[in-house]
Amino acid sequence: MRQVPYVTSKREVARGTIIISLGDTADDVAKMPRDHTILFDGEYPCHANGRRIERMNAGGPNTEIGEGVVGRHYFSAKPKPLDHYDDFYHQVTSYIAILGGPAAAIDATATAAVFPLVSGDDVEADDVFEYVDTASSRADIVALSQKLALPRVGIVGLGGTGGYVLDLVAKTPVREINTFDGDRMYQHNAFRAPGAASRTQLAEAPYKVEYYHGIYRNMRRGIVPHAYFITPETVDELAGMDFVFLCMEGEGKRAVVARLEELGVPFIDVGMGVYMTANGSLGGVVRATLSTPAMRQHVHEHDRIGFNAANDRNEYDRNIQIADLNMANAFMAVMRWKKLFGFYADLQHEHHTTLQIVTNELSNEDAA
Repeated sequence: MRQVPYVTSKREVARGTIIISLGDTADDVAKMPRDHTILFDGEYPCHANGRRIERMNAGGPNTEIGEGVVGRHYFSAKPKPLDHYDDFYHQVTSYIAILGGPAAAIDATATAAVFPLVSGDDVEADDVFEYVDTASSRADIVALSQKLALPRVGIVGLGGTGGYVLDLVAKTPVREINTFDGDRMYQHNAFRAPGAASRTQLAEAPYKVEYYHGIYRNMRRGIVPHAYFITPETVDELAGMDFVFLCMEGEGKRAVVARLEELGVPFIDVGMGVYMTANGSLGGVVRATLSTPAMRQHVHEHDRIGFNAANDRNEYDRNIQIADLNMANAFMAVMRWKKLFGFYADLQHEHHTTLQIVTNELSNEDAA
């Protein structure tokens, strides 16, 4: 809540901002406040005589909230006699009384009620989500999450790994997610895809992009399905993307990679090679390779991407894929993407990561 009056150490009335984590919500209806604390953006508030209000001081975290708001002070004021607030209105008005009481003693016109009443139905939601992202607010990472608010991201291929990539990216504030795949959703796909397809859905055999769009539009806007493959003939569909996840196979990938490099688009290519060991268990490697305009050569010099994987399979190659490995592959790709854009700390700046299934060894190579 902005425009909350308070008194500075110079006995002047100023305006600050109260910040409270929204906590638990259901269908955008807020439940009980998580606790009795708030963050405050402004100078340290004082009594009317300029003496600091120390009884509620719980520290100064300097937590960046976003849109220029910073939680500079951490306050704790338990209500009496129950030690908890009934609802957010109770919590907000209680803190307004603590902060604004001294301000009113100096200036009787100082009030927090400075805006006209606005109905929720009158607010035009400028957000990609269908409901409020309270997960970010609970963790105080709203400003950090905005680093991922890219205008356009592409996901090429919605097989097992691509489906999990979409699942993770859909929960970020990316404005537009373009999905490309010409395959349909069949029964075997359901066993390595996020979520659970119904018999009715599988009987209709929808295009994968339409199937996933039907799921994730419940949560967010901006998913644009393209029910065709990205090939050398259609690769220019990726022009204007801010980032691309390549979850495809085959010789056609070579031309796609070359064109993305020409367009200056950063991308991550994923892949896995899984085989049956002599003792009847599965082994193999899961890989994620990043390519950016600042570093492209490793892809070609070290042959990091298996361009011929699909074409070179013989009749006995079963192309083994398992849901947990698809999920691990997507995790590797999405985490590296988040590191690239500053969401996660990055000390190694690796551009090629592999996970050895047999040894559980994660290797980082090609550091920038």
